[in-house]
Parts: sequence; structure tokens; C-alpha cells
Amino acid sequence: MNFKYITKPAKVVAMAALMLSGQACNNLLDEVVVSGIDTNYLNTAKGFEDGVNSAYSALRIYYATQLGLTMTEFGTDIYATGADGGYKGFHFYDTQMNPTVDYLAILWDEFYRGINTCNAIIDRAPNVAGVSDDVKKLRVAEMKFLRAHYYFILFQQYGGVDLRLTETVVATKETKRYTDAEMYAAIIKDMTEAISALPATSAQYGRIIKPVAEMGLAKVYLAKAYSAQKAADDFTKAIELTKSVTTNYGFKLQDDFASVFDEGNQRNTEIVWAAQYTSDPLTNLTNNTGATNGGNNLHLFFGMQYDVQAGMQRDILNGRPFKRLRPTTYLTDVVFGERVNDSRYKKTFKDTWLSNKPGTYNTAFDDSKASVTFAAGDTAIFIPGFEMSKADRAKKKYQVLVPSKYSEALFPTLKKFFDTKRPDMTYEAGSRDYFIFRLAEAYLMLAEAQLGVGNVKDATTAINVVRARAGWAGKKDAMLIKDSEMTFEFLMEERARELAGEQSRWMDLKRWGNLVDRVKKYNPQAAANVADRHLLRPIPQTQIDRSAKNAEGVSVFAQNPGY
Repeated sequence: MNFKYITKPAKVVAMAALMLSGQACNNLLDEVVVSGIDTNYLNTAKGFEDGVNSAYSALRIYYATQLGLTMTEFGTDIYATGADGGYKGFHFYDTQMNPTVDYLAILWDEFYRGINTCNAIIDRAPNVAGVSDDVKKLRVAEMKFLRAHYYFILFQQYGGVDLRLTETVVATKETKRYTDAEMYAAIIKDMTEAISALPATSAQYGRIIKPVAEMGLAKVYLAKAYSAQKAADDFTKAIELTKSVTTNYGFKLQDDFASVFDEGNQRNTEIVWAAQYTSDPLTNLTNNTGATNGGNNLHLFFGMQYDVQAGMQRDILNGRPFKRLRPTTYLTDVVFGERVNDSRYKKTFKDTWLSNKPGTYNTAFDDSKASVTFAAGDTAIFIPGFEMSKADRAKKKYQVLVPSKYSEALFPTLKKFFDTKRPDMTYEAGSRDYFIFRLAEAYLMLAEAQLGVGNVKDATTAINVVRARAGWAGKKDAMLIKDSEMTFEFLMEERARELAGEQSRWMDLKRWGNLVDRVKKYNPQAAANVADRHLLRPIPQTQIDRSAKNAEGVSVFAQNPGY
């Protein structure tokens, strides 16, 4: 059984939280029409539960949206821009990324909306009648983790922010930026308290449970371990937490890497925590995050322009190609360079398109032949992933797209998020769940933490669990690396092989402190622009404007340096 994040009363709670924070609410008003309910509804048993569910809804602003993808995969070493789409300043690190960009304000406002809902639940829980103390304790634990999770993402993206840990009940301009030490202390406190009160499992799929909080806290300790706030035991604590996730709850890696992302296998043994999407437009609705109808939109953004090629037209099976992100040469040729033993290149990228528009056509990108003729179901496009001579390509009855012919419109297409259950080929709102935490990443985090304390042997053991699963049949032993191969560079590449496109890369590079170096090496579009200031995003201008002013008329909420 799962639970809906958004109900009508919960949206009123969220709106009240937003209004009381002094933030605009026009988008929210468009979503749901409700009358006769005020913020006192939270004090009822039904309102309390609806408020809890409402607090989860901000997850769908960040996860599985163009906004979230833009802020986590653009501007890294593994993804470049495609032919279409906006917000490319996040990739180029140029003047397009400035405090007035709406994505910056949307994430800020929606997460603070979620945070204030969490605060309201935590503060009001003791006085809610009709809810048992055990349920109150559980729901408060969920809210503490969720509040900390929202703050952690804001902290990583923007630096120290306004740390509000009680419900905002009247409009205020009093605000300040908290220090890194204060941010880490509050986030760790919330998550630690949540772990102690959360159950190991839940009958309601998608609820925050103990392993979710443990994995979330491990991510915090890993980030802290590389920061100026690092403590001697940060890596050790991350080891303890990730060991618990990998051993104590019955999670199990899927035998086949491809099956993790099988549309018919979404609730599989590897998923620790998922953001839920459905085919219900009301439940899926999001606020201006790059697709008109909300839902899990990731199926849109990684697709190449297959639909105007010889023998092809757009259909549901092959997706609606928005051409937003294309893999860098580093990702295809280095990270996924070994394919004899490792199945993940083949199972990550779509390489074959079958004709759905039979006929005879002139060729476009394949200059080895003048024309091609297809019957329905014939191979129309093949991407081998390596160069083929013109003579070898000429032997094929279809067009062959080789690396030298890749462009912003034609490139290997990530297929992890394909959604073939959409009602028509133009429909944007996907219904797939989004995997926030999965077990393979827990093993990679464990390997990283072990490497951090100098325990190369155990780091190798942990990473080999992931690698063995990724091997082709009969090749799994060949996937196992030796201790001498367990380097930090290898770890970075292994995370890219396993997690490409899964909204983690920018945060990884930020955590490791090598964002600038990696962008300069592997992102030629941004190499000349990227600088240390880009380790933080601009504070939204809306936040600067609505904060109190000092005697000189300057906002007390300081902008990040360089913006």
C-alpha cells in the first residue's frame, strides 16, 4: 500500500505555510480549489495526517523534474547540453546563471514551503487529539528527516541558508544566513533523532523509514568529511550507517542491472526510497519545473532526435525527445570504455531503433550509403558506440551513428527513465516512481567512506558487490577489481557508471571539491567560465529583495560571492 503526497486539505496546509512565510502563492492557488478549511485543520487528526503527506510533496519539485536535473547533471563532467532547452547557464557557468533565474527561486520557495509544513507538524503534534502518541512520534520523526533532507539540498546548492526550526506563523522579513557549522549541526541532529524513532519497514510504500534516514545521514557525513567542518569520525559514521543499510533490512541488488529500471519492476528489492508518481494528474502536479503537466519528466530530457530520421517517426515506445542532455565524450569513451565484461553501457544507453515508418529514404548522418529502405520493424538506426569504417557501415542496411557523427541532436540516449505507459506520444507527465536512494549507491557510499579512512581492502569489497552485479553472464568474476585498483579516480568513475543521469553528479563533484577541475578537464563548453564561486548557486533575488534591509538599504541576507 502506498500513500498520496497531496490531498486537498494538505494543499491548504502547504498554502498556509507559504502565505505565513510571506511568499507568493499564485501557482498553488491554480492547483486545487478548496473552501471552508483554515490552518486549524492541522490540529485535527485527519488534518495532521494530511499535513504530513503534504510535506512530502516538495520532493516532486526536485526529483524527476527538469529543475532537479538541471541543478544536478548540467555543468558536470558526464553530461553536456543537447540542441534544445533553456537554463544552459547551469552548464556553461556564464551570465545566464544569475539570481533572477526562476529555477533558483522555485526550489528555494518550494523547499521552504515543505520545511514550514514539517515545522507545523512537529510543533503542533503534542496538542493534536485523536492521534496516538506512537503515531505522533513516528510522524514527527518523518518530518524531522524530511526537514533535514530539504535543508541539506538547499545547503549544498546555496551554502548556509535561513535555518527555521519552528513554524512561521506570521509574515516576517527577519532572516539571516546560518554558518556551515550550524547547518551541519541542525541537519545531523534532525536525522539522528529521526533514526532513533523510525521503524525498519512500513506498510505504506514511500514513507520514510529507518534505512532511508540512515542513508540520508550517511550522505551528510560524507559531505561534511570533505568540508572545512570535517571531523575525524565523519567517514567512520558514514561506514556504520551504510553498513546498516546494506545488511540489516533485507534489501538486495537486482541480479540484472537493467531490471532495476524495468517499468514493470519499480518496487524492487534494491529501492530504499522512492518519490512516488502516478497517472493521476492531480497527484503529479508540480509548479513550473519545466514540463506543463508535472509527473516524472525524466523520460523527456535524454532523448536524441530519432523522430525525424529515415524510417522513423515519434511514438510512445521511443519517447518524446527533448534533446536536453547528451553524454560527454568522457562518459561514453572513458567511464563506459570497457564493455566486454561490463554490461552497463549497453543497459544504460539505447543503441537500436526499429523502423516505424516503412519506406525508402535518403540518408542523413550516415555517409556510407545514399539511401535506405525499411519494412516495419527493420533496424533503422544503430549506435555501436565506437567508430566503424565507411566500408563496414556501407554493409549495413540501416544508418549507423558513430561517435564522429554525434551532435547536439544525435547522441547515445539514456534509457533508464523511458515511460511507455503514457497515453499518447506527446504526453509529458510520466507516471514512474523516481528512485531517490537505491542499494547500489549505498554500497558505493560505503566504499567511498572506507577509502576515506584508508581501508582499501574493505572499500574494494564493497565496490565489487556493485561491479559483480553489472557484469555480463559469465563475466562477473572479471569485473572484480584488486585492492591496487581501488583508487579515488576509480571510485568517481564507478559512481558515474552506476548512477549516470540519476541526479547525483553535481552534488558528488561539489562534495569532493573537484567540480572546477573536472569541468575544466571534461566539459569544454564551460572550461573557460567555471570558477570556485560556482560551488554555490546564486541566492534567489526574490529572497534578497524580501529580506530586511540595513541602515544603508542593503539586504541583510547576503548574496553569494561573485553573483
